[in-house]
Amino acid sequence: MAGMTQDSGEIELSTEDLREVARYAADCAEEVLPLFEDGHPGDDRPRAALEAARTFAGGARRTNLQRTAALAANRAAKEAVTEAARDAAIAAGHAAAAAYLHPLARPTQVRHILGAAAHAARAAELAAGGDPGVGAARLEQARRMAGPRLVAVLGRYPAAPAAGNRVARLMSALDTSLRGPGHTS
Repeated sequence: MAGMTQDSGEIELSTEDLREVARYAADCAEEVLPLFEDGHPGDDRPRAALEAARTFAGGARRTNLQRTAALAANRAAKEAVTEAARDAAIAAGHAAAAAYLHPLARPTQVRHILGAAAHAARAAELAAGGDPGVGAARLEQARRMAGPRLVAVLGRYPAAPAAGNRVARLMSALDTSLRGPGHTS
């Protein structure tokens, strides 16, 4: 597999690769952030997670800021008053956590790359009354936002599992579309 070292099975990741993943995740999560903020006007934890992701993506060192912001956004998700708000907060948490994509050839690592996009799609879907067409449109938008570096990083990992809950299925669909021959960025 390209991007893997011969002896350890670890995936080669540069800091710029990680920055691209964090940038993409933040871009995907940002559009659904109002679904959380509208119902939780005093809670800035998900927004802080996006800012932490953008700080790293913009050139700052990866620090504990991204980890603590991701955890805080996930705590905010647990307190969310709607399912859409919950998924929007989780998407923001995934954006901050993207800075900690591990160089391990495991399909679970794909969550660091595509988790924000999948949760954002689910949040939009839920906000539209559970309309799967809204989720599909959101995935198409996320597919178009993915640049060549992100697609190359994704290609170093095994595919996301196709089974599971709705978010897992959305992530798998996005993963498949980004790996497909028709994807161009």
